[in-house]
Amino acid sequence: MVEIGCSGIRPAEVVAVARRGEQVRLAAAAEEAMRRSRARVEELAGAQEPVYGISTGFGALAATWVPPERRSELQHAVIRSHAAGMGPPLETEIVRAMMLLRLRTLARGFSGTRPLVAEALAALLNAGVTPVVPSHGSLGASGDLAPLAHVGLCLTGEGEAAGPDGDRIEAPEALALAGLAPLRLEVKEGLALINGTDGMLGMLVLACHDLRGLLQAADVTAAMSVEALLGTDRVFAPELQELRPQPGQARSAANLVRLLAGSEIVTSHRHSSHAVQDSYSMRCSPQVAGAARDTLEFAEGVANRELASAVDNPVVLPDGRVESNGNFHGAPLGFACDFLAVAGAEVGSISERRVDRLLDPHRSAGLPAFLAPEPGVNSGLMLAQYTAAALVARNRILAQPASVDSVPTSGMQEDHVSMGWGAAMKLRELLDNLAAILAVELVCAGHGLDLRGPMRPAPATAAARDLLREHVAGPSPDRPPAPDLAAAKELVRSGALMERVAAAAGGELL
Repeated sequence: MVEIGCSGIRPAEVVAVARRGEQVRLAAAAEEAMRRSRARVEELAGAQEPVYGISTGFGALAATWVPPERRSELQHAVIRSHAAGMGPPLETEIVRAMMLLRLRTLARGFSGTRPLVAEALAALLNAGVTPVVPSHGSLGASGDLAPLAHVGLCLTGEGEAAGPDGDRIEAPEALALAGLAPLRLEVKEGLALINGTDGMLGMLVLACHDLRGLLQAADVTAAMSVEALLGTDRVFAPELQELRPQPGQARSAANLVRLLAGSEIVTSHRHSSHAVQDSYSMRCSPQVAGAARDTLEFAEGVANRELASAVDNPVVLPDGRVESNGNFHGAPLGFACDFLAVAGAEVGSISERRVDRLLDPHRSAGLPAFLAPEPGVNSGLMLAQYTAAALVARNRILAQPASVDSVPTSGMQEDHVSMGWGAAMKLRELLDNLAAILAVELVCAGHGLDLRGPMRPAPATAAARDLLREHVAGPSPDRPPAPDLAAAKELVRSGALMERVAAAAGGELL
């Protein structure tokens, strides 16, 4: 059970609710905070002074006066008008994360909504009811207006949702599954439901969680490749990392030292003169994966600060003032997503270079061409490298920054936007591609280790290879690689690979 109080939420709680259906509840302190700010909003509800979103229109219509008797209508109108998304529906985990994070902002008590609005969001989450939200429409300022409006539309009994079984149903039926009736919005509540960065933030939190696991997997596949290519572990020594005190590099190098400890293959040529230096893709693996780790640390800091924020406009301050602000602008999140995309793309790029080296008989230290028995008759894993190369090329496109592409909207009132939603969406695709690239390296390096027998790999890399062999056969005459690559990708994405390796390496990698 995740309790939503007045002090924000932790990344692990977002993952639990978004992916595992963890239940939520509002803390008593949050309900009291919402009641206090609501009382101030209701004081202003009938006032003649203009207050944005309470007695005025929205965006370029902010100077339009709305009389008291039409202010509830205004809140329903903003939900309907802003539910303008297009494209395929978002994945359930994105919508659930977005709902949870909007609930978290309302619970902080700065939005001026009644507690029952937050309770309705909690009820949908707990019932496994997910509003259908199109994937395109957010500019990342004012927050994720269109996606959140589709959530709000469902709360008011319009639009569609997916039930717990995934079937699409009309909103009134979906609300009934959660024990709710359509919500009648009052002053400010429609705007408070949509004016936040919650979609971008949810995707960033999930991406950070995923990338942390992928970077550990990247160290595993790199270690397997170093072994299979008769590389050295001496370049990963801690005293060399201390000469350049980049923290991520040190952690990645320490992982490689642990992963290669006890390797008969590495020991067999440790003092050999077959190569003066390994290639960059082997020798510099900690420098690249380590830089990605440092980038991840930065992005996690951005996400953690946003998780502790109250993003709305206007906000009700503790002294009773209702003030407009620009905290809905998604620049911090967009920049972080774009930065992570660059890091993820390069981790995939260096992995693909190791794959190419494993398959090329001129550079693989004696391995057969394309790791095939009887090369020529068999092509082995030749085309697996094509797939990795195609994914690297796609990731280079996805690594181009979205946050530099502002397009003015709303009659030039919203004349600079973050495009953080687009940055977050492309980051998700890029990380899925990265998992696939690492899967290709896992399969190729696993074959390479088999072909180095009877010398035994390190216990940790052997554990990775042995897990792979439970799902993917070793070197053999040609067979379609696609099922093998899909199985390997699932081992990478599910965390099963890291669980098996951690058990053999004496604990989780850094």
